[in-house]
Amino acid sequence: MKYGMAITEAARPPASTHRPAATRVALRAAACGVAAVLAASVAAAAGLTKDQAKRMYDRVAGVVAPDATLNSMVGMDPTQAALNIVTKDPAFYNNTIRNLAMPWTSRSQTVFAPLNDYVATVVGMVRDDVPFNTLLSADLLYVADSGSMSAGVPAYSPGNNDMYQALDDLNIDLKAHLVPVTQSSVTGVPAAATAGVITTRAAASAFFINGTNRAMFRFTMMNHLCSDLQTIMDTTRPPDRIRQDVTRSPGGDSSLFLNNCIGCHSGMDPMAQAFAYYNFSNTDPTTAGTTGQIVYTAGQVQPKYFINNTNFPQGYVTPDDHWDNRWRGGVNQLLGWDPNQSGSGQGAKSLGQELAGSQAFANCQVTRVFKYVCFRAPSNAADRSQVATMVASFKASNYSLRQVFADAAVYCMGN
Repeated sequence: MKYGMAITEAARPPASTHRPAATRVALRAAACGVAAVLAASVAAAAGLTKDQAKRMYDRVAGVVAPDATLNSMVGMDPTQAALNIVTKDPAFYNNTIRNLAMPWTSRSQTVFAPLNDYVATVVGMVRDDVPFNTLLSADLLYVADSGSMSAGVPAYSPGNNDMYQALDDLNIDLKAHLVPVTQSSVTGVPAAATAGVITTRAAASAFFINGTNRAMFRFTMMNHLCSDLQTIMDTTRPPDRIRQDVTRSPGGDSSLFLNNCIGCHSGMDPMAQAFAYYNFSNTDPTTAGTTGQIVYTAGQVQPKYFINNTNFPQGYVTPDDHWDNRWRGGVNQLLGWDPNQSGSGQGAKSLGQELAGSQAFANCQVTRVFKYVCFRAPSNAADRSQVATMVASFKASNYSLRQVFADAAVYCMGN
């Protein structure tokens, strides 16, 4: 007996057609995913219900919506409701986007940190539908407007975080009181050397301070291509651009270098060379988060690029900020580099364009938003198909991150 019904021998399928349990589970999961897609499509055609509107608001804006707002969404096209009501709520910027971006601004990747210029710039770009693929290259910064300054917020300073701390302390609405300026007009970094959030004060204080500037490359890959170095290492790339500070025989064993170290450094060092003219200057390292500023020395490589140069004196000596993407060949072609770009250049701006032009960058943003809104990673064929659709929509909307949130909200509002 099965489900209360007997199966006759004539009705029973031949043994050769019986599917393994794992296959049956996979088919059921796929069927559930398809059902979710169909349910979302039916809801989109019929318009939002109040329960769906509430779920969308909770997940995207992160706050309980007023009853009148939910009532106004009933019957609306779900995508339009998400774009024109939910993502226009101040909470979407003050909470959702802030919390999304905050971990990108520190090595600890914590969300529990004061507001800073990096996060404010992400908030402003999302609010204004600035193409998100310029995140790593634009001459752009978001600062407090004159209205918040009248309330006691100090002017922007490249040497401290006081403006953003005051915005936090005074609970200023970021959606209403952030305005765009050029980085080059307030930071002292030339326009050609600005690189979006890479050259914000917060990023510099976290990733350009001390060290060898490789941290900026690693965390940019983690935060914006969703790829840490150990997941993309490739030992087939030539080692000729690996700097002198990397020993070729760690612990006296050259096989460790050939089978491990080279996998990251052969690709990373030629690209991290783009940061050769940058540093973060701070006389008191204990206050790096609140004082100190980015330094750019045009035409002069920072001394940090030559530290520990006796580890392997025959190693590469950095002459300038020219970078090459060696990962356009080998297994990391799978990151989907833009064929319309050359794969090499000078400085951080062109490197930021290279990274943000990749398929991995678009996939990273979309998958992250999917997880945020749907409370899960893409887990079945339907989810993965939806992510691919959202990536296409992201690009078609001129890289509007609000559109990605809307698409995720519509897909996941019923599950």
